Amino acid sequence: MPRNLSRRASLLIALAAASPWALAQTAKPAAATAAPLAWPTKPIRIIVGFPAGTSPDLTARTFSEPLSKALGQPVIVENRVGAGGNIGADVVAKARDDHTIGLLINGNMTIAKMLNPAVPYDPLKDLAPLSLIGTSPLVLTAPISQPGVPANADAREFFVAARNGGDKWSYGTPGVGTVGHIGTELLKSRSNINPVHIPYPGYPAVATAILGGQLQMALMPPALAQAQIRAGKLRAIGVTSAGRSPLAPDIPSLSEAGIRGFDLEIWNAFAAPSTMPKPIQAKLAALISEIARSQDVRGKLFQQGWQVAGTSPEGLANRIKADTALLGGVIAMRGIKAE
Repeated sequence: MPRNLSRRASLLIALAAASPWALAQTAKPAAATAAPLAWPTKPIRIIVGFPAGTSPDLTARTFSEPLSKALGQPVIVENRVGAGGNIGADVVAKARDDHTIGLLINGNMTIAKMLNPAVPYDPLKDLAPLSLIGTSPLVLTAPISQPGVPANADAREFFVAARNGGDKWSYGTPGVGTVGHIGTELLKSRSNINPVHIPYPGYPAVATAILGGQLQMALMPPALAQAQIRAGKLRAIGVTSAGRSPLAPDIPSLSEAGIRGFDLEIWNAFAAPSTMPKPIQAKLAALISEIARSQDVRGKLFQQGWQVAGTSPEGLANRIKADTALLGGVIAMRGIKAE
């Protein structure tokens, strides 16, 4: 037998003699496959901390149908109203069924406990970020006609008048500790104005007050502000984003009026309880982000007044960290406490 053939035969004999255990261990990595995630096993709940018909509720319902199709289970929107959305956020934080998530606003996920230590959940510990859904600047609005402000005043002239008005001017918000409140306090520190805060039950009441001349200024969502601006009933001073916003392209940013270091947005996002298993969080985050960026949902969210983000959990976590630092700093500086 030739030497090469002899060596080949010897090798084959040795392999044949190898123990079944050794052969099984050699083959195992190639044959192994990940077990499918056996979830969901029942309907999914989306908790919303605001009434039906509000912006968070509309956003949650925009996601319910496509999310149901993707998961093969009903997706139910449940409104748990109160405390500026914190009651709903607490329901999400304490859920242990692995089938409950929440559509929350930025205040619920950042500064809730800074404003009120009695809030029963910790946003940074008890909520797991899934995806930042939509962002929007606010629009600084003012009455069309008001004493001390020239009829055709631009933004710079408006701020001169506001400085001259001092604490005789007032501004309205939907409540103490809202982004409109904290944002205006930040604006005061950046622009050297000093209007007095007057809280109202919600933005519609703020709009009514400013139209009636009881307020000299207010930060309002673009969708609400632009309806009044186009009707010639309110004056637009500027948007609070760093540059012009696609949601209000005709309105200059406040930075164009010389207000530096001022970049403020409201936003909404999906979150889960921090106790939800990581594989489920990852599956939900990927689906929600994909749905947010789909053409149909993107169009619906834009009509609702949102510029779509659809981020990863890490993207939302970074936004939470940045906004907590910014808004928390204003809370500390101004001594703001929830009422």
